[in-house]
Amino acid sequence: MAEYSAKSSNSLTFEVSKDDRLIGKIIYNSWFQFNAVIEISNSTYEIEPKGFWGTTIELKDHERVLLKFRMNWNGEIVVQTYFDGLKESYLFKHRGIFKESFVLTDRFGNELFVMKPHLKWSTMNYEYQIITSESFESFTHKEILLINSLHCANYYMSQMVSAIV
Repeated sequence: MAEYSAKSSNSLTFEVSKDDRLIGKIIYNSWFQFNAVIEISNSTYEIEPKGFWGTTIELKDHERVLLKFRMNWNGEIVVQTYFDGLKESYLFKHRGIFKESFVLTDRFGNELFVMKPHLKWSTMNYEYQIITSESFESFTHKEILLINSLHCANYYMSQMVSAIV
């Protein structure tokens, strides 16, 4: 079990750290778009919407798709990874209303981590506390999945706001 924090230095950048050590960051190109860049160590990954409506989001290492996600009919986000030639599926779900959080589960329903958002009123930026399971900590590409989950949380919130408006 480990604890990570994700802080937004401005409305377009989130930095993920563990024990005050930078793990990586996600940088959005602009507001109201789902295009972004993930930086981890010396690697950069592109995130971009695909399809006519842009409902599927892909994470790429150059031209190779490593991860895809899309929201299903009941508001859960289905995440599919293609690391090392193996396809895995996960669910990213929203829990609660007053004590809200996001949860990533594997295909068997096991919780891999819980992500709790906190709005910093002074800056109007979100911060997240992320508590991972021991099984998640053994993943070889956990950093990519963890930082992409920030994108899933932001995607979820933007879709819910647009559904209300």
